[in-house]
Parts: sequence; C-alpha cells; structure tokens
Amino acid sequence: MFVRTIDYHTAGEPFRIVLDGLPAIPGDTVAERRAIALGAGGSATAPRPSPLDEVRQLLTREPRGHAGMYGGFLVPPDDDEAHLGVLFWHKDGYSTACGHGTIALGAWAVESGLVAAPEDGVARVRIDVPSGRVTALVHRAGGRTTGVTFRNVPTRVSALKLPVETSRGTVEVAVAHSGACYASVPAAALGLAVELDQLPELTAVGREIRAALAGSEAVAHPTDARLSGVYGVILYDELPSEDGVLNQRNVTVFADGQIDRSPCGSGTSARLAVLAAEGRLAPGEPLRHESIIGTVFSGRVLPDGDPPPAWRPGGAPSVGVVTEVGGTAHRTGEHGFVLEPGDELGTGFLL
Repeated sequence: MFVRTIDYHTAGEPFRIVLDGLPAIPGDTVAERRAIALGAGGSATAPRPSPLDEVRQLLTREPRGHAGMYGGFLVPPDDDEAHLGVLFWHKDGYSTACGHGTIALGAWAVESGLVAAPEDGVARVRIDVPSGRVTALVHRAGGRTTGVTFRNVPTRVSALKLPVETSRGTVEVAVAHSGACYASVPAAALGLAVELDQLPELTAVGREIRAALAGSEAVAHPTDARLSGVYGVILYDELPSEDGVLNQRNVTVFADGQIDRSPCGSGTSARLAVLAAEGRLAPGEPLRHESIIGTVFSGRVLPDGDPPPAWRPGGAPSVGVVTEVGGTAHRTGEHGFVLEPGDELGTGFLL
C-alpha cells in the first residue's frame, strides 16, 4: 500500500489531506459516500472493515500517525457548483463536519492551484461535506494566504439548559447542531478549569456527558438522522473581555475521547449560536475563542441579509443562524506512506 498526503495544521490541530492511494469510494453524494464508508451496521465511531478504512487506520495509528490525528479523503463534489468534496476522518471513524479541516482545505485549494485566487483579495472555495455545502473564504495579501474564514451550514440550537447527570453532579448543558451535534457546559460547573494539567479529568467528563446524552431528543437532528447524536462536548471557561470582545477558552472532547488542539471550528459555530440564543452575542459581534493550547479562532453570527452559504440544489431549507469562523492554516509536510508486505504491525496501533 502507498498513500500520498499533504499535511496542514489549523491552530494546532492536524489535518492530513489524502492526494493518492485511495480505493474507489462509491456514492452519488458526499453524504452517501460517508454512509458507504461506515458500512452496513457500522457507526460513526465504529466503521465496518473495508479497504478504505484500512487507509484511515494506516494514517491515524502509530507509527505513521497518532491518536490525535485528523484528516480527509478528497472526493468529487455533489455537483459542479462546488470545487471539491471531502470525507472527514479521525482515529475512531468518520465525522459529518470539520471546521478546522475546512479552513485547511481552503488554504490547500488555493495554494495547490485547484482554485484561482487573487494576489490581494479573497478567493471563495466551495466544499461539499457530509452535512452540506460550506464555503472557505481564503484571504490573500502579496500572493500569500493570510487567513481563512469558514462559513458554515446554518446552526440550530435544540436546548439551552438540558440537565445531565454526571459523576461530578448534575449540570445544565446547551446543545446545538452545527453540521455536527455539540453539547457545551462551563468547566466550572464541573469543578474544573480548561487547563492542560486538568486534561485527563476534562476528557473523562466529556466522554461521560456524551454517553449520557445518547438517545436524548435534543441530540436528534430534525431533518437528517445521519447527523444525529453528540459528536463533541465543549467545556469552556469565561475569560476577561479583550477590548469589549466576548472571550472564552474551550477544550472540545470529540468522538471517543479525542481532544481538539484548536478551538474547534464547527464547535465554535455551535458556541456562537448558543451565545446568540442566550442574548449574549448580537449578530455581527465577534467572539474570541481560545483553545487549550492558546491558539485562537474568531467568530460571528452573520447579520440578516448577509449572503448564506451556497446550498445544494434541492437541499433542506435553512434553519438556524449562519456563522463565520476565522483562523489560519499552515502546511507542515508532504508524505508518502508505505505499508510493506510482511510488516507484522499492519495498519498500526493506538495507545
């Protein structure tokens, strides 16, 4: 097996783009291809064995990857109105949305020449993902990419104060669907803070909350069952305002205990919608969203009248608010991964 990739990081979170070495991925849409990748009887965090999933395992397991690896398989878009499609993956399986990956893909699409871009100005990269069509606005100055703004599918809040029983007591969580479903809760409500030395405790309670919400009506997507179920739990701290800007730090525990090193792109969309629903953030007002490693995304809810993302023809009507999340992505390497015959470790291992 030989797989060629180009790797980026977005605010510290890896994103491995697979360029060559994939088996055929059948399906007429990106969402259908993801369902086929999961396989009959498979789930988002436990896909069925397949040649495609062997590639995912090869790239997310040691010695070629690690338990925090994230990436995407490039696939055709749903129609010619988008530039590309992508299946997002991580160590446990396949996600329905990924904001940090969308930011990295926008940068790559321009830097690779797939999408033409001005020396100075903004290029729009339209990307079909399992949850819909999103847009990466790639900002350019002097022939260089200086940042990328990710315009998400509409985000819908389904609960603001949903009681959840945990080993640390009962807490109230907010639930929002932003391409993936996120539950968010103040870390202080659990007797914790978003600090590196508390990461084991944050991870454990994040997994606990995700499990506790399984089957809750609030985590069911209103129009597409494939988008139901909690993908990530966001634990956040309130930080002092910076120049009047709302300021929070978070750690997102997603899938089966994976930690987002970035502030989480689609998770930031969820937080924006929740803050707007709580009356804490007006349309157009910024949120400064910091990660557990200190990297930052900026975000806002778009005011009424701003252009929505490009929707697929015949897609579901817009429900919720449209958000933008901005950050930076940088290339970290280009790789040719090999699995030699006779390698007793096969596609690798996870610790």
